[in-house]
Amino acid sequence: MAEPTAHTEKPAGHGAFPPFQAEHFPSQLLWLTVSFVLLYVLMSKVALPRIGSILAERSKRIGDDLAAAQRLKERSDAAHAAYDKALAAARARAQSIASATREEHAREAEATQKKLESELREMLAAAEQSIAATRTAAMGGVRAIAADTAAAIVERLIGKVPAVQEIAAALGDVGKR
Repeated sequence: MAEPTAHTEKPAGHGAFPPFQAEHFPSQLLWLTVSFVLLYVLMSKVALPRIGSILAERSKRIGDDLAAAQRLKERSDAAHAAYDKALAAARARAQSIASATREEHAREAEATQKKLESELREMLAAAEQSIAATRTAAMGGVRAIAADTAAAIVERLIGKVPAVQEIAAALGDVGKR
């Protein structure tokens, strides 16, 4: 069996890794410079302008969107203020209509009340006149009934009909008391 070799030893028949060999440095430096210059030109002429235009376009779009949002916010605020103003005007108008309606109903109720009171006064006066007429008629009838009743009682008691003047005089004395 073969003895193990340390990793620090060079393998047999192979040299060092070529990029680490000094004789390859000038060609590597040349290709590094060419690659760097090509990459720099490619980046500065193609990639960076595209990226810059994309960023500028996005920045412009964001700015436009922010400006549009600000305009919409201002319009929304103006619409909200107009809505509040219209709402306040509508409330004031409703309040004035309600107040006018209340006053009109109060005037109508007062007029109706005065009309009813005057009708009631007229009816009361008519009723008082009717009562007075009825009382006068009743009192006149009572006098006649009292005279007839007194004549009938006296006739029954004494058997003779008294004179009408005597009954009227007796009733006149009673009416004065």
